[in-house]
Amino acid sequence: MKTGDKIPELLGVDANGNQWKASDFAGSKLIIYFYPKDNTPGCTAEACSLAEGYGKLQAAGYKLLGVSKDSAASHQRFADKYNLPFPLIADTDTSLNQAFGVWREKKMAGRTYMGTVRTTFIIDEQGVVLHVIDKVNTKDSANQILALDL
Repeated sequence: MKTGDKIPELLGVDANGNQWKASDFAGSKLIIYFYPKDNTPGCTAEACSLAEGYGKLQAAGYKLLGVSKDSAASHQRFADKYNLPFPLIADTDTSLNQAFGVWREKKMAGRTYMGTVRTTFIIDEQGVVLHVIDKVNTKDSANQILALDL
């Protein structure tokens, strides 16, 4: 998924069992951020930064969804632990990760495996990707988005 692409209609199910679709956000700007795993240092820093900046993001007209391949139960514990005010989609089959092109080969400690590449997508009111952040500042991601001035 790149700038100018239309996002898929079906986005997935959150920790509360709610089905999310692109059309649910028609007329609003949307941030979809993909992260590797609940309760890991970088992912926690990113989620907390977005939670802290949530009011500013909303004031700027954004809605927000987080996505990882963790289960709905894991997302619920993560959201409860850090008081996250936005839905987290449980993409357990990685279909949304794959649709957005963030499910890729990764390497760590000499091991090669498939995983989520941390990426944030800014989507316009018509469901079209406006901007892609592939070098996410996990500790200041809300301000990184707000500084784009889209």
